Amino acid sequence: MARHLITSAIPYINGIKHLGNLVGSQLPADLYARYQRARGNEVLFLCATDEHGTPAELAAAKAGKPVAEYCAEMHEVQARIAEGFRLSFDHFGRSSSPQNHALTQHFAGVLAERGLIREVSERQMYSPTDGRFLPDRYIEGTCPNCGFEDARGDQCDNCTKQLDPVDLINPRSVISGATDLEMRETKHLFLCQSQIRTEIEDWIDSKSDWPVLTTSIAKKWLHDGDGLQDRGITRDLDWGIPVKKGAEDWPGMEGKVFYVWFDAPIEYIACSQEWVDAGKGDDWERWWRTDKGAEDVTYTQFMGKDNVPFHTLTFPATILGSGEPWKLVDYIKSFNYLNYDGGQFSTSRGRGVFMDQALEILPADYWRWWLLSHAPESSDAEFTWENFQTSVNKDLADVLGNFASRVTKFCRSKFGEVVPEGGTLGAREEQLIADLTAKVREYEEHMAHAEVRKSAAALRAAWVLGNEYLQEAAPWSTFKTDPEAAAAQIRLALNVIRLYAVISQPFIPDASAQLLTALNTTDDSWPDDVAAALATLPAGHAFVVPEVTFRKITDEEREDWQQRFAGKRD
Repeated sequence: MARHLITSAIPYINGIKHLGNLVGSQLPADLYARYQRARGNEVLFLCATDEHGTPAELAAAKAGKPVAEYCAEMHEVQARIAEGFRLSFDHFGRSSSPQNHALTQHFAGVLAERGLIREVSERQMYSPTDGRFLPDRYIEGTCPNCGFEDARGDQCDNCTKQLDPVDLINPRSVISGATDLEMRETKHLFLCQSQIRTEIEDWIDSKSDWPVLTTSIAKKWLHDGDGLQDRGITRDLDWGIPVKKGAEDWPGMEGKVFYVWFDAPIEYIACSQEWVDAGKGDDWERWWRTDKGAEDVTYTQFMGKDNVPFHTLTFPATILGSGEPWKLVDYIKSFNYLNYDGGQFSTSRGRGVFMDQALEILPADYWRWWLLSHAPESSDAEFTWENFQTSVNKDLADVLGNFASRVTKFCRSKFGEVVPEGGTLGAREEQLIADLTAKVREYEEHMAHAEVRKSAAALRAAWVLGNEYLQEAAPWSTFKTDPEAAAAQIRLALNVIRLYAVISQPFIPDASAQLLTALNTTDDSWPDDVAAALATLPAGHAFVVPEVTFRKITDEEREDWQQRFAGKRD
């Protein structure tokens, strides 16, 4: 049994996430986790809310609530929506947890002991209007690299370039909009990434199987300009993990907190401690400590491309720099952006379909299928209502749903609600078994490598094979002249429905469960032997005709949704 540690980039706490966030990390991670479990492997799938930094403070202020209260409420909201999308986290943690406080402070102390943290006196943006220093995300302005007018003080969302607030052209306070900003002296801690640049580069170079998107972003940051720079890891904020050297106070750092991008990835490890403390697991170290059993773990991370620099450089610098036997990531699956109807999704600007709204319109499987089958792997992708309608109606309703409906209804009308007996499989049936075997093996190959769109294409192709067989075999015609041959055809077709339910479960878990329930079976074992799997339901096995598995989206609905979700959210 292989062991798979899987983490999804942890979503910011500041509001409900949109479909672009979902497909860029959590949903493909869930697909991979579900597949690995289905293959009988041991999986620990972790995610959490990212609760520190300026987004949390700003969102709480906008909501008129204390930041701790706001974060607790939004964690519950995000957990509930994740459950609605059937995201199968083993634990959904919080970066504000006591476990993450202690672990982040531990890493800082160890790094300091190893000479990899230095104190820097620097001049930082101060807003007299707001009466406070403005950390990076409290400042917006024009990106000096690409000209994007709403770049943040730490990174440009448009070109992903790492920035410092002083780099911005025409900077302004996010709090008040004030432009009378001035530079004042303050002291901060910097992680000496430059000292372990070679070690990080060698590690990245060893990952020859990583997606080009992941590697190209990492190497761009390693080599652009003067190369990998030391990174500030503290901020002048009230909300966050207090700066400490392990359990000891850090003289001169009173009133400061760790930078959110320092503590957020550490939450992956802390989340596993939360998982144990919540009584869900009994040993987190065997997943994370190579001296405690984690050497045989395959660790895969899923994230949008904007998160890649922190996961390929800053977090590995923390792990490698500590000198402790922590598990490093084996594979980073990164995604481009999903755009919305001619523009960009944006949480901060309220543009696009958000996860709660999506679930109000249609069940999770409709969204899961479209998002995964259109995942922005090789380039940015775009959500349009026309494409969504077409994909749902053709793939889910016409191909999968129609097959299950036609087979079960025909069987009920001619043989009753039991798997019919009699007849033997002929050449056409043997060809279907061979074709399905080849397609399932192709599907497995793509899924094993987290190739999401190729996996979806292989799965759909498997569904198509059943429909093509049904058209060719035409059991409704066969029945008129040879009822026993028709019985054999339908017996095989009913087992094909079960096969589809099993292999489709990572993509559309609710539909899979519905079909297995209708077929009156709890046998969801993976079809290692497809021929044997297609004989699982024996003659005489009772079933019921399922409710409509997927309904079609009407033109009227599509037009209504286009109007309702024109890209703004109050």
